[in-house]
Amino acid sequence: MVSLALRVALLAGSLALDVFAVCVGVGIQPLDRTERMRIAISFAVAELSMTLIGVGLGAIVGHVLGQTAGYLGFAALFGVGTYMIFETTNEKKRPMNLASGWGLFLASLSISLDSLGIGFSVIYLGVPLWETLAAIAFASVTASTLGLTFGQRLGAIVGTRAALTAGIVLVATGVLFAALKYAGIE
Repeated sequence: MVSLALRVALLAGSLALDVFAVCVGVGIQPLDRTERMRIAISFAVAELSMTLIGVGLGAIVGHVLGQTAGYLGFAALFGVGTYMIFETTNEKKRPMNLASGWGLFLASLSISLDSLGIGFSVIYLGVPLWETLAAIAFASVTASTLGLTFGQRLGAIVGTRAALTAGIVLVATGVLFAALKYAGIE
């Protein structure tokens, strides 16, 4: 049987993977330190909130939405990325800002929908809720920081095409994670 600490680490780590991938895409755009901190905190709060909502909604809703919640999150990533790509072709509009406002809200929502499914299963996995939430928060902030840093370095390489590259990365992330979930790998 898998140890309790390992189960908690696997839950938190699995949620951190999509946070990392999204932060790479977001970090490609120029961001100041305050925006980076806002993103990391927002993503962690979104992950924790959705996990708690999942726990609160319970098993019945979990069976109905459990698998669908992850796909909705991936579809949202795809949509935000597609919107960013579209906006880069329109010279009169600025691309969506994922560091504040609606852009940050949508990005936070898209990465946290899989946490809803995790919340449904926390009770059945036999892991302690508060320790699991602490591990999720730590993993989310760490993944955000690493992803934003990697994205910043990638952004320096792509230069003026940062918004287009960020959109492509988000679309690819949404498609990849949906495919992995469908294949039963994630």
